[in-house]
Amino acid sequence: MAASEWLLRYARVPFAADPEHVQEQLCAPHPYSFWLDSSRTMPGTGRFSFLGFPGGAHGEVLRYRVGSGAVQVLDGAGESAGELPGDIFAALRRRLAERHVSAAELPFDLKGGYVGYFGYELKGDCGSPSTHRSPTPDAVWVAATRMVAIDHELGETWLVALCRDDEAEARRWLATTSDHLAGQAPPARPDAAEELDFSDLLRVSRDDYLADVESCLEQLRAGESYEICLTNEVALGFAGDPAAAYRRQRRHNPAPYAAYLGLGDVQVLCSSPERFLRVREDGTCESRPIKGTAPRQDDPAADDVVRKELAASEKTRAENVMIVDLLRNDFGRVCRMGSVHVPSFLAVESYATVHQLVSTVRGRLPAGTDAVELTRACFPGGSMTGAPKPRTMEIIDELEDRPRGVYSGALGYFGLSGAADLNIVIRTAVAQDGELRVGAGGAIVLDSDPVEEYEEMLLKLHAPLRGLTTDDLG
Repeated sequence: MAASEWLLRYARVPFAADPEHVQEQLCAPHPYSFWLDSSRTMPGTGRFSFLGFPGGAHGEVLRYRVGSGAVQVLDGAGESAGELPGDIFAALRRRLAERHVSAAELPFDLKGGYVGYFGYELKGDCGSPSTHRSPTPDAVWVAATRMVAIDHELGETWLVALCRDDEAEARRWLATTSDHLAGQAPPARPDAAEELDFSDLLRVSRDDYLADVESCLEQLRAGESYEICLTNEVALGFAGDPAAAYRRQRRHNPAPYAAYLGLGDVQVLCSSPERFLRVREDGTCESRPIKGTAPRQDDPAADDVVRKELAASEKTRAENVMIVDLLRNDFGRVCRMGSVHVPSFLAVESYATVHQLVSTVRGRLPAGTDAVELTRACFPGGSMTGAPKPRTMEIIDELEDRPRGVYSGALGYFGLSGAADLNIVIRTAVAQDGELRVGAGGAIVLDSDPVEEYEEMLLKLHAPLRGLTTDDLG
């Protein structure tokens, strides 16, 4: 066998490993690691959770800022290892092509590849001006060279190692990791969480947010936009353990597209319910935009009333329809002609704290087009901008007057076999330098009520903060 060929070596263990144990024991010791966490499984979503780090001879991290002209390459330990010319999209396409593998026998799509995020300000490389500079990198992608895949449906675990000329070391990792999982008990799970009120810490006060909604309505009435996704942010001192806070968050607010990313001095605690893009190995692609949110009720009868009201609301239906049309247009720029369709329209999905109105858009990529190219064409997700996208993003930059950073971007993976799965980064906290930032917002349309929009923003803000305790606050 040629020494230069990329190989996937794997092992299967006959039980579902505890993901919290895997994160604490196998991933946390590394400066860069990932946990794509299906903490809420649903039919058609959330079968697998993936945890890993850039181990072995070919582990690396790609880190990028818009306008830099090059992607910084770090080794698996987080040390500088050179640069790649161009932007992060070009770097990912190059690496994915160089390391391509098939591994059809594996039952999941992340067969080696890269896991990470695109921040909202990466729109500067997608045809929109880059007005604000984020305190976090605009993109970070971790090579999934050592990975644990947990199958929640069949109750088994796969260990995967990417190698080239280091096959012996890869096989040793598989063996020692199998032994470790078989011999270790899951950790204790302290479940302390408190209901904390952070409304006084909003970057934009209630009065100013109401005024911003009114400004959006003026732009809508002037015909400058049809829908504007306005957001706010909480920033608070944070002295806790981000991974421990995420473990509490996932138990109190489970979500099908959740994640914890440990990225050097940045940690991302994500409980997103929204898929941005999924691309299969055969080129079929899908997006599941969410527009329309209502709070869950403790009483089942009252909860059912809220659910039906959401489904019937003209405002929320209008929000959703506009984003579906936007996505159909974005897909149409890349997908095969005639392949774009909407198999599910305005369906209500229920989560721990909210009901959401969700639609599904699908298409098929032509030969020679890949998941990275589709992502560039669709980024940022229309559910976090509004429509029409270019002009609406200009309005957002003027009104918000700050970067969104990781929030409103996309997080997930690009696999070496051509598949990809990315979420929309909502219901997410980002920890960096002793600070925790959480964004939240909503779509403003012509019949929006400013007070109701403010209350909806607070409802969304609450979900990713449910894992915090007073001991976490610096």
